[in-house]
Amino acid sequence: MATNDPDKPVITSIPGESSETDETIAPPARQIEAKLEHDGIPELPVSLPPTASVPNGSVTAGSPRISATETAMNPPSRVQRAWNWIPPPARYDPENPPKFTVWLNMLFGFAACFTVSNLYYNQAILNKIAETFDVSFEKASSIATLMQAGYAAGLLFICPLGDLFLRRPFIITLIGFTAAIWLILCLTPSFTTFSAISFLVGFTTVTPQLMLPLVGDLAPPERRASSLAIVVSGLSLGVLVARILSGILANFTNSWRNIYWFGFGVQVIVLALLYVYMPNYPSKNPDGMNYFSMLWSIAVLFVTEPLLVQASFVTFFLSAVFTSYWTTLSFLLSSPPYGYEPVIIGLFGLIGVIVILLAPVYSRLVIDKVVPLFSALIGLIFELAGVIVGTFIGSFHLAGPIVQAICIDVGSQFAQIANRANIYGIQPLARNRVNTAYMIVAFSGQLTGTAVGNRLYAAGGWVYSGSCSIAFIGAAIILCVVRGPRETGWVGWSGGWAIRRDDLPRKNQDTTPAEETLEEAPVVEDRTATGGVTVLSEGTLEAVPVVEDKETTGGITVPSKETFESVPVVEDKTAADKETVVSEKTPKGANVGEKGPDKESQA
Repeated sequence: MATNDPDKPVITSIPGESSETDETIAPPARQIEAKLEHDGIPELPVSLPPTASVPNGSVTAGSPRISATETAMNPPSRVQRAWNWIPPPARYDPENPPKFTVWLNMLFGFAACFTVSNLYYNQAILNKIAETFDVSFEKASSIATLMQAGYAAGLLFICPLGDLFLRRPFIITLIGFTAAIWLILCLTPSFTTFSAISFLVGFTTVTPQLMLPLVGDLAPPERRASSLAIVVSGLSLGVLVARILSGILANFTNSWRNIYWFGFGVQVIVLALLYVYMPNYPSKNPDGMNYFSMLWSIAVLFVTEPLLVQASFVTFFLSAVFTSYWTTLSFLLSSPPYGYEPVIIGLFGLIGVIVILLAPVYSRLVIDKVVPLFSALIGLIFELAGVIVGTFIGSFHLAGPIVQAICIDVGSQFAQIANRANIYGIQPLARNRVNTAYMIVAFSGQLTGTAVGNRLYAAGGWVYSGSCSIAFIGAAIILCVVRGPRETGWVGWSGGWAIRRDDLPRKNQDTTPAEETLEEAPVVEDRTATGGVTVLSEGTLEAVPVVEDKETTGGITVPSKETFESVPVVEDKTAADKETVVSEKTPKGANVGEKGPDKESQA
């Protein structure tokens, strides 16, 4: 009977079980505990092989060894098992990763829509918020400012963590936390508490900016722009839905807080859908990174990545034009000769539906097939034309601001989708930090557009603010022109002017079918039959196309001269038994037998 000697090696298998561990999958902890108790050896130290999957079935790569004794003596609680459990549709298998389907793409767009809405519900009901809390309208307006400030802080301090953490639990935790504190906004009677929680909600409502780099990771290059367009369209729809629904519910229900209850409900729906269907994609940097080094690397990107700088500052000017227009539009339409009510002015937001409908279609038909810079230029030129028309006829004809709204929305959306598709090719392991750098510059553009637009409108009216927007778009076009789509430096057009993307498959190729087949035909090594000489096997020669050369063979079908000239040759060895050998001694155009060339065929 064996003794339990501490100097002996630790037993690494469960008694009575097979010792083959190559394909072993670690059983759940509760099964290990039951096995040990059943065998009457609860104190036996047992180690399992590296796990191929965690107990919930979600496969992980490089999992550490699990101590069964430790697991059995300290079994996970029900709460821990429930927390770690992953629904079958969301489990990730590195050997068979889940496909990025249209359904999953639409789910990300839906989630982006109803999470970004959190930032905009308050904008149409600030007057009612002021009445409820008995504060001035100016003080109530600080709610919108605090939410935007929290969002900016979240972009900088939370979004880079997407390059470090597992995206599924990270995104779900953020949405769950946001929904939990959102209840305070639905219930609190204190304006101070409402303001503080508004900032915190803005800080954690950055999940759309985590989903966009994720789509950049998952979507194939030939569908990246159209896949991003679906999520970006969800963002645009979220802004539109928030402003329209908040106004409707505030006007036709008893309380403005009903829109906050609606926001809580849709966040719970988003949380449930992502929990069930969002795959547990692995971390991009599983070895870990220093958080402060990650933040510093964002600044480094601006001095090492010319493409990121170009795309970011193009977006800076586009964002400035966008916010300048929508900020000053209410001043224009509420003044003579229009004098519209706020409800009518709010209907201009419905123009955004055009962007939502056209962006994915345009991205699929155009952006996915051409270099992103070309698509960005198309959007900028389209937007420039609309701003010129709106600026110089908008002060006396309603067609001006309508045309300008359509062109700004469409042109800006198309250019920004192209820019995102372009920058997500930079440093794949740092896509969240690339996106953070991009969004910081874009957000700065929004602030600039609001401040400059308001100042210029106060100084010279609609024409002044519109003229500044024309200058902004002109600067963006210059930035696009000074650096070509294939340029690796800061300025220039090296690599050519071709519009078509280089990574798309070519439909027309100059090679003939016979040449293509020979290029793909495998060379089989059968060293046992040839004494170590590599020869072409019968299976390889069967893949070689044959042609009829009746002039030289009397109607017999044999491989053509061109075919044999492209076939690699080896020395004919007597040891090449039962294998088809093509040797230098084989005449061109001769039939090939099993054991070399036939003398009668040579004659």
